[in-house]
Amino acid sequence: MTELAVLVSGGVDSSVALHLLASQWRGRLRAYYLEIWLEDEMASLGRCPWQEDLSYVREVCAMAGVPLEVVSLQEEYHERVVASVLEELRAGRTPSPDLLCNRRVKFGAFREALGPGVEKVASGHHARVVRRQGHVHLHKGADPVKDQSYFLGLLDQSQLERCVFPIGDLTKAEVRALALDLGLPNASRPDSQGICFLGRVPFADFVSAHLGSRPGEIRERSSGRALGRHRGAWFYTIGQRRGLGLAGGPWYVVAKDLEEDVVWVCHQRDLTRFSRARFLVPEPSWVVRPPTGGRLDVRLRHGPATSACRLTVSPEGGLDVRLERPDPGVAPGQFAIFYDGDECLGGGAISL
Repeated sequence: MTELAVLVSGGVDSSVALHLLASQWRGRLRAYYLEIWLEDEMASLGRCPWQEDLSYVREVCAMAGVPLEVVSLQEEYHERVVASVLEELRAGRTPSPDLLCNRRVKFGAFREALGPGVEKVASGHHARVVRRQGHVHLHKGADPVKDQSYFLGLLDQSQLERCVFPIGDLTKAEVRALALDLGLPNASRPDSQGICFLGRVPFADFVSAHLGSRPGEIRERSSGRALGRHRGAWFYTIGQRRGLGLAGGPWYVVAKDLEEDVVWVCHQRDLTRFSRARFLVPEPSWVVRPPTGGRLDVRLRHGPATSACRLTVSPEGGLDVRLERPDPGVAPGQFAIFYDGDECLGGGAISL
């Protein structure tokens, strides 16, 4: 009987996680590879390395003596993640597909498909689950650079209590060393980059295929003068520097107007002027319980950097967030995930 489902991707992290668990759950676990690549829809744009991934997965599972099952969740991924991403882009916001994937697919639709017989779902995420005082708490992984708690910050108690993260106490170097000791074929395989359902397709090509182009002007925010042209405001996000094609920079995107098809930019010398020290999170979700306010740290994007902030909680449950240092990359739609030390408390989508 399968009691533990292990998500495997073909990367070194999930492979080491599988081997660490195989000896502990001998005969009670099964590996699962999720097919979420939009193969038919995106075939004209590029190649997804899923066949290469799956070949690594099969070999790793065979070495561990763990049965493997391939599960197609392409329809669920499109309905629960891709449709939301496109809706956000059309509205001029900045979506976060990986956070939605974890909440709605990997620990959502997949968990639902398993049924009640499977107690736990394990993955190769760099994060830790800590149980205390009757609750399950989410903490950063041991490796500050590879920590993935930001991507898991929307999980709730019912999801986290079934999660197992075997490599959360390991650094990436330790994971690689274990993979070499185990003789895994992907021990030196590079980490995957980008959004999982796109494979090697550039995000801009995906956006263009679904939303097309809608050219407009790039204007300087302080003077209003036209600096150049763009092919569609949804290709840009606040804080973006690269890909603007403007001379005399560096230039940064500071606002977008989809009604007028204008992308507003500022020069680096004016960046502090257009940085934002305050934003709202109208509908936050919390791993355990809402904070009472006060000083916390917040991540506005994946990476080791956090920003100190102060929260005011409204009677309706929304958050007024004030950063101690203004940030030039605060964009509506992106997720703010809050921390108390190394504990991830939860968060929600930003509204300006």
